[in-house]
Amino acid sequence: MHSLLQTYIPEFAITKVLELLEHDSLVVKLKKERKTRHGDYRSLPNGKHQITINSNLNQYRFLITLIHEIAHFEAYKSYGRFIKPHGLEWKRTFQRLILPFLNPNVFPKELLPLLANHFKNPKASSDTDAKLSFALKQFDEPNDKTFIFEVPFGGMFKLYNGKVFKMGSKRVKRFECIELKTGKVYLFNPNSEVELLEKIYE
Repeated sequence: MHSLLQTYIPEFAITKVLELLEHDSLVVKLKKERKTRHGDYRSLPNGKHQITINSNLNQYRFLITLIHEIAHFEAYKSYGRFIKPHGLEWKRTFQRLILPFLNPNVFPKELLPLLANHFKNPKASSDTDAKLSFALKQFDEPNDKTFIFEVPFGGMFKLYNGKVFKMGSKRVKRFECIELKTGKVYLFNPNSEVELLEKIYE
């Protein structure tokens, strides 16, 4: 486990994370990229507990996701299986577990204010925090994706599932876009990554 963590999380976080993972019934597995989640936690029928994490995450996103899922395990142990998945018990557990990592030895200084703000009331996914999500993505490997806030009005873009949209106007925080095939209107967070297309669908 130590050698695995060396590859995926910041060096100064390894010792503390190993302490959190010292449970005979808890297993951590790596998965290929899943578009709809960074990780998950589940209680297995055999009494074991399993955490899975996407292997393509940058080290800071990986650490946040891992602590997020460990918080599910800890909340389950402390409060039982009938609590809400991302309710108050989980939030408090996540805040307690992440606090020792919120320092410049683990995270870049430019991320710390955003993390501090996010963990005042952590959400089910850090992706819903557009500022934090965008900042974390700056540490990803380069790719050919475009952030949706960079798509010009009227521009065409495609999602990972092949659906094609036309860029509309911005509401308070999210962007209104029309799916070309159905004409339905969808709202996108500004940090959503899409594939920009030429205007060949009009």
